[in-house]
Amino acid sequence: MSDEDPRYLGLAPYLYYTDATEAVEWLTRVFGFGEKVRYVDAAGEVFQATVIAGDAEIQLTAVGSDYWEAKGVDGPVGQLNVVYVDDVDAQYERVCEAVGDTVEVAPPQNQPYGARLFTVQDIGGNSWAFWQRVSDTVELPAGWQEIRAEDR
Repeated sequence: MSDEDPRYLGLAPYLYYTDATEAVEWLTRVFGFGEKVRYVDAAGEVFQATVIAGDAEIQLTAVGSDYWEAKGVDGPVGQLNVVYVDDVDAQYERVCEAVGDTVEVAPPQNQPYGARLFTVQDIGGNSWAFWQRVSDTVELPAGWQEIRAEDR
């Protein structure tokens, strides 16, 4: 093993869905993600797939309740996936139009750390935050502070 820092080549979430075929269709229709590849079983159902958001890849797979039972849990533990966009309000409108009244989506809000974002849950219970950088100025509440690694 080398003493050098690791050379990271990327990072991709790996998400679990009960129905990966439905998940691929939902993620591409609602969020506008591109489909890179899907692997299907003999019945034509997706068991593994890769979708893309810009240059980022998102891996997903189909698992049944027996998978979670073997791990001693009821289902996947939720996570938040952040997707950087150049126009969060346009993405919000796209998502709202695609889901209609089936999913509650709170409107985008400006955050004190220079971001404007909204969050929505997908059909598998995963949370997605669509995030636009709107300012390099950070306005933290009284008593909070920003500490950058290079300043420590």
